[in-house]
Amino acid sequence: MTGPRVVSLAPSATATVAAMGAADTLVGVTHHCDPPDDAGDAHDCDPAPVGGWIDPDLDRVTTLDPDVVLTSDALQADVVAACRDRGFDVRHREPATLADVLDGFAARGRAVDRAAAGETLAAACRDRLDRVADAVPGADESGGVAPARPVVYCEEWSDPPMAAGNWVPDAVRAAGGRYPFVDPGERSREVDPAAVSAADLDHVVVHVCGHGNRVDPATVAERDWIGDTPVHVLDDSLLNQPSPALIDGIERLAGLLHPDSYTP
Repeated sequence: MTGPRVVSLAPSATATVAAMGAADTLVGVTHHCDPPDDAGDAHDCDPAPVGGWIDPDLDRVTTLDPDVVLTSDALQADVVAACRDRGFDVRHREPATLADVLDGFAARGRAVDRAAAGETLAAACRDRLDRVADAVPGADESGGVAPARPVVYCEEWSDPPMAAGNWVPDAVRAAGGRYPFVDPGERSREVDPAAVSAADLDHVVVHVCGHGNRVDPATVAERDWIGDTPVHVLDDSLLNQPSPALIDGIERLAGLLHPDSYTP
């Protein structure tokens, strides 16, 4: 292995590092992280498991002698503080918008001494988003929302129902939709069913945090306030994870919202 010894305590960081071809730097990941496909070729063994992303085994992390520890999200504030107390070099990211997510790819590259790879990944993702923007109808160069765009409700949690925030409003707009429930950069929040019903929905997208794609769409479709709106279930990593998986999710959304104009 060349480069720093990296422990990733965030699935999004693990996915980003792997996407830029730097999986060989990873010596430890949480059990919530998807193992990098190429890690086995780069190490004598796969990256060591170090527990959960909000309750990692920091004694185990210490034995791995990391040069860098990657974290993400405000929910890891206590983890970040504990890591810094142990003297770890923590590189923390808390993206709130799609622009933040894209900027984070380059930042992760710098954190693992692969700056050029991070910049290349960010540029490639921006190119993919440009192709989506060119394909979907209703684009507005001024940054406004064209009336032709379908109204989309994205549900990150179902008990109680919560509309997805952070970068998801940006993702819906990038995919050619309208999202009147949460402003970009705001946290996810519980919704008023009457307000959702009054929005005259065209699509419902369910991506329940931590459930992957293991959600029965009928449990959402049967709600009175959903009506006859089609319900789509996406793997939660495609919209909840601020990694290149989010670009996959935007492409998937564009295909759902505009099947005649865009094919992922």
